[in-house]
Amino acid sequence: MAELDVHKGMYFEEFEIGQSVTTGGRTVTETDIVSFTYLSGDWNAIHNNAEYAAQHPFGQRVAHGLLVLSIATGLANQLGFMEGTVLAFREVGAWKFSLPTYIGDTIHVRATVSDKKPMRRLGGGLVTFKVEIINQNDQVAQRGTWTILVKNREQ
Repeated sequence: MAELDVHKGMYFEEFEIGQSVTTGGRTVTETDIVSFTYLSGDWNAIHNNAEYAAQHPFGQRVAHGLLVLSIATGLANQLGFMEGTVLAFREVGAWKFSLPTYIGDTIHVRATVSDKKPMRRLGGGLVTFKVEIINQNDQVAQRGTWTILVKNREQ
């Protein structure tokens, strides 16, 4: 598997199937969960009630799955390869939430280019990534695909 030669603002033509990249890590905090609760309106007790969560099979509060997915998109964006060249985030496909993410877990993202499709009338092409969100124990917490519309070099 070839490493993606990451640089700021990559164009559709620069992506090749099989290229892979891994982000830096980020620790999920209680503040993240509380902030996401207010933002989303998802007050499920498994996220926000320590007494309830202690009686749940997980034994403690867990981060919202969509919070973890959102953090993952931010980690990928921090690499810079989408800066100024992504036209749209088009699809999240076949997403699976395999393991809970707890307060204090550190996650990172491994993304591999799995498909490309030119979309000339839209000024670019679709790049599909196989994505894994991995915790500090090298376990896959979430997985699926992201498809983004990326500009062509020549417009």
